[in-house]
Amino acid sequence: MTLSSGRRPWPPRTGRRRTALVAAAMAAVFLAVGPSSAAGPVSPAHPTPLGIGDPLFPQLGNPGYDVTAYDLAFDYRRQDRPLDAVTTIDARATAPLRTVNLDFAQGVVRSVRVDGARARFATAGEDLVITPSAPIHKGAAFRVTVRHTSDPQGGTNGGWVRTGDGLAMANQANAAHRVFPCNDHPADKARFTFRITAPKSLTVVAGGLPGPRVRKGSRTTWTYRLVHPMATELTQISIGRSAVPRRTGPHGLPVRDVVPVADRARLEKWLARTPGQLAWMERKAGRYPFENYGVLIAHATTGFELETQTLSLFERDLFTSGQLPRWYIESIMVHELAHQWFGDSVSPRRWSDLWLNEGHATWYEALYADERGKASLTGRMRKAYGQSDAWRAEAGPPAAPKPADPGQPIGIFRPVVYDGSALVLYALRQRIGPAAFDRLERRWVLRHRDGVASTADFIRLASEVAGRDLSGFLHPWLYGSRTPPMPGHPDWRSTAKESAKGAALPGARAGRHAVRYAVPWAVKPG
Repeated sequence: MTLSSGRRPWPPRTGRRRTALVAAAMAAVFLAVGPSSAAGPVSPAHPTPLGIGDPLFPQLGNPGYDVTAYDLAFDYRRQDRPLDAVTTIDARATAPLRTVNLDFAQGVVRSVRVDGARARFATAGEDLVITPSAPIHKGAAFRVTVRHTSDPQGGTNGGWVRTGDGLAMANQANAAHRVFPCNDHPADKARFTFRITAPKSLTVVAGGLPGPRVRKGSRTTWTYRLVHPMATELTQISIGRSAVPRRTGPHGLPVRDVVPVADRARLEKWLARTPGQLAWMERKAGRYPFENYGVLIAHATTGFELETQTLSLFERDLFTSGQLPRWYIESIMVHELAHQWFGDSVSPRRWSDLWLNEGHATWYEALYADERGKASLTGRMRKAYGQSDAWRAEAGPPAAPKPADPGQPIGIFRPVVYDGSALVLYALRQRIGPAAFDRLERRWVLRHRDGVASTADFIRLASEVAGRDLSGFLHPWLYGSRTPPMPGHPDWRSTAKESAKGAALPGARAGRHAVRYAVPWAVKPG
């Protein structure tokens, strides 16, 4: 995710092996915080919201099962009315289940079936609590089918985003369950199929590859399937009067973009940059991890850009306002692209591992600008170092961030997880050298591709690549309240007295994108 306002408060394993990995990931989150917020299945007579005990979102996710696939069907009529929907979930029980909890809010449930049989259901908090006609045994595969509505009018905390002519999605961090019933935590990734019916005058695009398109009367049903598993927060569907320009990326990779029809010509110069950016990222982190890529430029005001899997979401104003240097906009495009490796293919085991997503995306954003001679990486990191203690005092250290304020879920996206976390990567490169650091980056995304990983996993792999134990070095950087000395730069100083919000982008013209919480670089024209 990239914040476009004046701050950043808030881009295959299969079968039995994947199930075991996901179960282990869910168990790791649970064991890290103890059983108090992730108790076992409850009595059907007393529906209770559950969670897997993530410290930042204790009620997100649900214990007792691993989702293997989602099939989401939506029927769109107009922006101002709920969509009729059917969500089908294939899962495997990791514990005996008398009830199955799904995260779901902002819609009306009409019926639920488990393995084809009608099931009782009730709501508890933001959970849908389902009671199958018979208990589900540990290890059993089962299917849940929920008929419901999906309401795009439901609030400002994410989910459906109303655009100038339709809808898009912004589900990070905890808003997918405001669109469809799910196990809404990145530790439980699954395959996705989308089936969206809309008026034939509109274009529908979703993450993944297109499948059959069926026209019936005045309406068309569009189908898309993702080849790789995905976290619920990364789902994307665009419905509107859109053009879909296509081009080819490295090694024949399909690149498709989604833009308002009226803006296709003026946006082409930006869209044409993507193949080159893909090639640049592949030189840094290895082959692109998914089946296709593209940017979705929405005529909407969100306050951020977002790395939804294979189809990153951008505000139209970022490209059309004329208020920002070209290199700056391109670096933001690279930020969301880098997330396809760091955050999408390799997802956080729990939300406190968010620094692995945003720190890496910020790192490649800054490196891209540096290599083009537009902004010094070292200068940016030195500025970040000066503010790092203030960021830690405000929000906690990179790998142990403080929870967001109530009702502000995107409040976890604070400065410390952006430049404050890129600073950790800079320190690590200073310590082990550029060659070892580059090997670590490539090995990280290969080892954990299509899976989830934690801070402990990163420390372990960094030590393996470096050939020595780095835990003593990395722990203070990741968990300390004060910023450790920077290797190679003994003169750098950090103080908690500095402004935690940082400085404005020097020389940039006014605008929502022109001021970021900390842009510690020297701006050059162009």
